[in-house]
Amino acid sequence: MATNKKVTRVSGDSSATDGSRPAFVPTAEAKGQAGKFRIYGIILWILAVVAEVIAMLILFKKDPEIALSTGNRVLLIAILLVDLVLLIVGSSFWKKANRFDPASKQNAPKFFFQNQLGVVVAVTAFLPVVILAFIKKEYLVGAIAALFMVGGGAASADYNAPSQEEYAAQTSEVEALTGGNFVYWTKSGSKFHLYNDCRYINTSKTTEIFEGSVADARKEKNITELCSACKSKVMKEKGITDEQLQQAESAAQNALEKSKETETPSSKE
Repeated sequence: MATNKKVTRVSGDSSATDGSRPAFVPTAEAKGQAGKFRIYGIILWILAVVAEVIAMLILFKKDPEIALSTGNRVLLIAILLVDLVLLIVGSSFWKKANRFDPASKQNAPKFFFQNQLGVVVAVTAFLPVVILAFIKKEYLVGAIAALFMVGGGAASADYNAPSQEEYAAQTSEVEALTGGNFVYWTKSGSKFHLYNDCRYINTSKTTEIFEGSVADARKEKNITELCSACKSKVMKEKGITDEQLQQAESAAQNALEKSKETETPSSKE
């Protein structure tokens, strides 16, 4: 039974695979989107550092033995607030870019740096101000800058960092169950589904259902979990056992590892 809700198709490759493309490879469109979001993020981060420099110039001119005027102190805190906003918005663009073009866990330093770069920028954008403010005996400003650094770093961190391996594994599971890479999700949902009439998304509160690939669900909503009800329904309808599903997923994972091994020598040349 099909849903009577509005179903919106999200662009992406939702076709079935034959096992020859086990690794996740972002489309040219996805890479383009990622590049655009990364440029936005970098520009905003640069502006955040500019705000930091302005704040430091104000502190440099300040005599440690003479307190800042109320007006200058308010101005300084306002500049730091602008710094914080620029940092967080820039980090949101950067994290969005990583959903479109994720890094591989096989390169651990790159994986960490790409996904947690916003935290590094947070420290860069506030720590010098914190140090200088305490040197200049502006303890309130220093405390606020430290608070902004911690808060900005926490907001910029990616606690559910995407990876090529995770995308590939999730896609393999869906393909093993359905024979294709096609799922459904909603704006407020936290799982992707295999049926658009699943009781968990086909409710009175739902006005629109989105459809696309596993990668599309991750890019649009950062959804990483398959609906257990949909999974059970497919397995029951197709007579798939847990063992058969695990074998199919293991075969896909082995193919992924082999493809990585064959790519490594050529990448070094």
